[in-house]
Formats: sequence, structure tokens, C-alpha cells
Amino acid sequence: MVAAKRRGARTCPGPILPIMKLQVELHTGSYAITGYGEGYVSIGGRRHTSSLVVMPDRAPQGWGAAGFAGLAVAEFEFLRGLAPDLVLLGTGTRQRFPAPALLRPLIEARIGYEVMDCGAACRTYNVLMAEGRRVAAALLFD
Repeated sequence: MVAAKRRGARTCPGPILPIMKLQVELHTGSYAITGYGEGYVSIGGRRHTSSLVVMPDRAPQGWGAAGFAGLAVAEFEFLRGLAPDLVLLGTGTRQRFPAPALLRPLIEARIGYEVMDCGAACRTYNVLMAEGRRVAAALLFD
């Protein structure tokens, strides 16, 4: 320390902490949810007001047009055909659970699923998408 002072070097009071640089990793070509509210979701700045499925590598497409009350096995067979690792089922402004028989196509294909309100599904989708996971958000707007 004395040698450093003689050469005019400055000393640092206390321990030296490592510096961590944070940066946003952009997934080009991915479909991120950029906003949501009651009855809508924005994907890449484009507002959608009807029920849809969002995946990181596929353009959003309509799904569950009849709303929660009209869900049928066919909607879940469609999700199975997309081959996601996980399905996030957003059931509108509140969490509602579909009948277990409707989920049979996902269960048989060993595709995980979570049921939550649409806001939670949107937030969770973005986190999992940013991690590089193959996730599908199936969002219902009644």
C-alpha cells in the first residue's frame, strides 16, 4: 500500500466489489406479450381482443372462441398438436379450472399445464419465453 501511495495511486476505502453488467436479451422472432388488460392482450404492440394461443415461435392464432364455458376436448387436442413443454391456461379475469376430462389430451401427451387468470398467464409466459422454454399461453377472454 505504501508503494502505491508513493506513485500517486488512489486507494479505495473498504472492499472492492465485483461489477455485474445486466442487459436485456432480445429473442428476435419471438412473440412476447407487451401488454394486457381486461379483455385484451398486446403482442408485439398489436392488440388482440379475442381468445388466442401465443407461442414464442408461432404467430398468435385464435383459440377457444366459445370462451371458458364452451371449452371442449378439441381445444386441448389442438394445444397437444402444438407440442409445447408447458401450457399456461389463462381463464379470463379470474382463475377457473376446466373439468379434468378436458385436459386428458395434455395429460396423455405428458405436457404440463398451469391454470391461472390471464394477467398471471401473460407474466409467466414472458418469463418462460425469455428462458428459452417452449411454452404456450392459451388465453381466454369472455
